[in-house]
Amino acid sequence: MNQTSSAPRRKSKKKWIIIGGTVLLIVFVAIGVSKRKKETGIPVTTEKAVVKTITQTVTATGKVQPEVEVKISPEVAGEIIELPVKEGDIVKKGDLLVKIKPDFYQAQFEQQEAALLSAKAASVLSRAQLAKAEQDYLQAKDLYAKQLISDAEILSAKTGFEVAKADYDSSLAQIRRSEGLVSQAQDQLNKTAIYAPMDGTISSLTSEVGERVVGTGQFAGTEIMRVADLTSMEVRVLVNENDIVNVKLGDPTLISIDALSEAQLSGKVREISSSAQNAASAIATQQSSASDEVANFLVKISISDRDPRLRPGMSATSDIQTQTVENVVAIPIQSVTVRAEGGKTAEELANEKNKAAREKSGNDLEVTDTRESARRDRNQLERVVFVVDGTKVKMQKVDTGIADNTHIEIKSGLTEGTEVVSGSYAAISRRLKDGADIQVEKPNQGKN
Repeated sequence: MNQTSSAPRRKSKKKWIIIGGTVLLIVFVAIGVSKRKKETGIPVTTEKAVVKTITQTVTATGKVQPEVEVKISPEVAGEIIELPVKEGDIVKKGDLLVKIKPDFYQAQFEQQEAALLSAKAASVLSRAQLAKAEQDYLQAKDLYAKQLISDAEILSAKTGFEVAKADYDSSLAQIRRSEGLVSQAQDQLNKTAIYAPMDGTISSLTSEVGERVVGTGQFAGTEIMRVADLTSMEVRVLVNENDIVNVKLGDPTLISIDALSEAQLSGKVREISSSAQNAASAIATQQSSASDEVANFLVKISISDRDPRLRPGMSATSDIQTQTVENVVAIPIQSVTVRAEGGKTAEELANEKNKAAREKSGNDLEVTDTRESARRDRNQLERVVFVVDGTKVKMQKVDTGIADNTHIEIKSGLTEGTEVVSGSYAAISRRLKDGADIQVEKPNQGKN
């Protein structure tokens, strides 16, 4: 019986020995892999500082529009009876564009002309009455001097003369008033025919013969059409408030038209708005505003290259070249990061401050930095790069300048040919410290 019970014990003991050995083997393997990784260092990619020309650009999107486009709206109301143009027609200054039924305005003109004739006839009568009253008054003065008439008679003659004179003056004023009404009626009659104000192309036509339009001299009426000079086109873009400070009048611009993918046009900044404005109203298109809180400024860019395929409303992307520096030391943009004193990242600095604030407050509530605190934190951060030194890196403070899409200018801190870490982003922004071990990889290593 004792032999039978000892056999299971030996089997159980053997089982636990196997399990223990397997666990130890796994631990040793893990430790070995960890040591190997530690020995190889943080994997990074590197590039050398080069001397090149850097052009800083501000990229903005917008719409193609004519530099000059006139909206044609009537100043009188009525029915359209003639519309001798269609959309796309080329017109010359003075060409008839639209004619509104003139019957009502013709009748008003004739009425005012009749009123003017009546006023002139009344003025002739008033002048005759004035002449007679003046003669009677002169005779009365002569008789009064000879004491042949009374004071009442001379006063009556004088009053009659003054009344006749006032009536004549009134008739002259009535003539001038009637002439003004005739001129106004003539002007309204003339405005029933609308002529092209400039040479151009009918870029938009929204009315047809037979439609009724409204309009007054004080307010814009129904828009009938638009006449545009399609030989001078521009791109209207919205530039963010952070970028607008770099944009200047005359800055050269490269323009890409979405509909003309093979073409890249040149242009120049010709106008910059002085105040921020809403995106939808600024470009007057269907382009939507990204955020009401973001201040955008309208920038108009003249297109230097003439292309007959350009049409108002086409989408465009403009790269405004705001500044260029030649023959400067440059490195990839991603190589530059920020560190605080002691090589701390911005995240580590914020965590330390939050931890100190929590300890000071005596509770575990999360403390959020105020804007002023965040601004002070930014002032403590310096721009640095990690220079390759054998199998380690050295943190080097740099003074940066302008940047293009790929490289940034280094004003001081590096020289041409210096090898710096260019990737990965996680390594540069968080993992690397001064003196850290690295393993240099090829840029495309592991990317299949």
